[in-house]
Amino acid sequence: MADSNYILTQEGREKLEEELHYLETEKRAEIGERIKTAREFGDISENSEYDDAKNEQGMMEARIAEITRILSEATVVTTPKRSSKVNIGSTVTVNMGGKERVLSIVGGAESDAAAGKISNESPVGAALLGHKKGEKVTVVGPTGRETDIEILKIEH
Repeated sequence: MADSNYILTQEGREKLEEELHYLETEKRAEIGERIKTAREFGDISENSEYDDAKNEQGMMEARIAEITRILSEATVVTTPKRSSKVNIGSTVTVNMGGKERVLSIVGGAESDAAAGKISNESPVGAALLGHKKGEKVTVVGPTGRETDIEILKIEH
């Protein structure tokens, strides 16, 4: 993520804090134990268990650094409780191409399309922001295809 202007919901912040705590406590100890055990196998120059554990340690430390940076630079947004418009943190039920879908608008750092959490910076998320129930918006995707979306319900 080249952008250092992270936006998180309170739930997203809590999930990142939980992941960071897990990585710094349990996962670090687990990988440290794997490295220690692999060293006991002898020559580490041709020890695939040692190499795997060190690679996993490197990836874990990179993830810890990324989460720490996101948490230190992020703006935590609170969704207005009495808003009739789509905001970051809103859960929106839409009719998209004849199919009803439920989408949560979140910051890019916590987006997960498989879980229905879309970024406020994505074409759909950006198009929905600021609109009200009953309104129709047209989204132009990255391929240039247009999709009509009707907002059926907004929850905060």
